[in-house]
Amino acid sequence: MNWFFITLGYSGLSPKAPGTVGTVVSLPLGMLILIYFDAQTLFLATLLISIIAVREINKYEAKSGIHDDKRIVIDELAGMWFALSIAPAISVGIGDVADFQNGFLIQSLLSFVLFRYFDITKPSIIGRLDREAKGGLGVVADDVVAGAVAGIVSALIWQGLLELQKML
Repeated sequence: MNWFFITLGYSGLSPKAPGTVGTVVSLPLGMLILIYFDAQTLFLATLLISIIAVREINKYEAKSGIHDDKRIVIDELAGMWFALSIAPAISVGIGDVADFQNGFLIQSLLSFVLFRYFDITKPSIIGRLDREAKGGLGVVADDVVAGAVAGIVSALIWQGLLELQKML
């Protein structure tokens, strides 16, 4: 078991809101991958980390007997990165991050807010996965689905804003 890995560099040891802290740590890391590489790289890194996370969380749960320990926040990274690989899903240079025309920063922050909302409220299939899936897969799957929904909703909101701007 790799405690450093599953607590995302020990960010999950935060006494208050470890899931939010883990997501805050994940956001700039994911944005940097989008800036210096691309959305496909972020997506593939997310898949790899998710697979490793399931295995490591299974080891932890077998050893500790605790399912979905709040200190485990690698699943937040998987969800946040999955959201970012959908929206903004664009590569920009470091100098273009704050350019609101390309939507990179707005969609990244919107994905963050939406991911936290879906991860906390667990509507529909997200909640069902959280309740019914066992082991590491259950811990990671609800966050990945929450990330997918957050990324899609963020992209739809951004596209809606662009269409609204055209009409005005």
